[in-house]
Amino acid sequence: MSTRPDTSTGLDTAPASLLRRHRDFRLLWTGETANKFGSAVTGLALPLIAVTALHASTVQVGLLGAAGWLPWLLVGLPAGVWVDRLRSRPIMLTATAASLLLFATVPLAARAGVLTMAQLLAVALATGTAGVFFQTAYTAYLPRLLDPADQAEGNAKLHGSASAAGIVGLGSGGLIAQLTGPVNGLLANTCTFALSLWCTGRIGYREPERPARPRRSLRTEIGEGLRLVAGNAWFRTFTLFGAASNVMLTGYQTLLVVFLIREVGLPEGAVGAVVAIASTGGVAGAAVARRVAARMGTARAMLCFELTLPALAVLIPLTSGGAGLLYYVLGGFGVSAGVVAGNVIKSTFQQRYCPPELLGRLSASGAVLNFGAVPVGALAGGLLGDWLGVRPAMWVLCAGVPLAALILWFSPLRGRRDLPTEPLGEPGGPVRTAAVTAV
Repeated sequence: MSTRPDTSTGLDTAPASLLRRHRDFRLLWTGETANKFGSAVTGLALPLIAVTALHASTVQVGLLGAAGWLPWLLVGLPAGVWVDRLRSRPIMLTATAASLLLFATVPLAARAGVLTMAQLLAVALATGTAGVFFQTAYTAYLPRLLDPADQAEGNAKLHGSASAAGIVGLGSGGLIAQLTGPVNGLLANTCTFALSLWCTGRIGYREPERPARPRRSLRTEIGEGLRLVAGNAWFRTFTLFGAASNVMLTGYQTLLVVFLIREVGLPEGAVGAVVAIASTGGVAGAAVARRVAARMGTARAMLCFELTLPALAVLIPLTSGGAGLLYYVLGGFGVSAGVVAGNVIKSTFQQRYCPPELLGRLSASGAVLNFGAVPVGALAGGLLGDWLGVRPAMWVLCAGVPLAALILWFSPLRGRRDLPTEPLGEPGGPVRTAAVTAV
């Protein structure tokens, strides 16, 4: 049976950086960074292709954004059960390989002159399905790869590198779109997903066999995950907040390319650069999350990051040409910093607090609402933009970003300094069976 690799430095002083002393984490980090870079290029390239090459309407752009997230509603819950039954790494490898092949079909179809909006929607839907399995497996894999003492640093590094890769990907995607056309932006995905596949394949750690247990029905095991989320105040709060927040965030982000090109008047290449500058907030948020949480307390830091910084989103609809671009940069920076810092704190808490045998189902059950809200937000953004006009719709959606965080304010977080530190079901912690079976 394989165990975690020995990462001890043999010193009593502060350990070296996780990237330096943990080869398998370094491979995972490299592969994830490449994956996020390619995904960022895709996130900009697909709507750009739809708008500029296929002359898509605002509603069609909204449908494209929704298609990538709809699989969370369709297969999210069974994916959680399968991840808890199987080893995570083979699932991650399969999902990455599928994404690589699917994205490669877009530039091939464009060169053959047969690219259609239907194909873009199909690719977004299929790669979104692969992403459901990858994300669920990845969430369960990380706490098995790292010791508990390293998980906070690991989460901070992964979230920070994801933000940085997104920034570079957005800028590169915009530059490629300007120089060679938006379709060629997807060529980056074939390289980045190949690198991710290679790195994940070289990880030496092998998960131990799952403990033998009676195989129950899929419905029964899905129910356990749902009851865990519904019956625990912390999981329930974070899930409801994530869903409400994602509706608003995705709504305005769905309209962002249309807003910046058609309302503000930016050229295609400048869109990626401006969005990338604003997205540096994610790197800043990941860099300071652990320090702020250690000083203020994890619960107080969560409220600070998710309530205060995202309120700057109300500046985004004021964006105009020239110096008026600063409104978007400041607003986008605040939103990115708050969201990423909050995610670092929440991810570390859930990995320590949730029983390991339920982590896949917790991830999937929460994600069905969190990510399932994304297509709702995408469709709402497209419909509001078509009904009210793009700029008025941006006002409605951006104002909703800080309002969604009131769910955290009216929750147990407000009365505490720190989130619980005892694992669920451990001595001194909450009783596991009560949390699982509560309605």
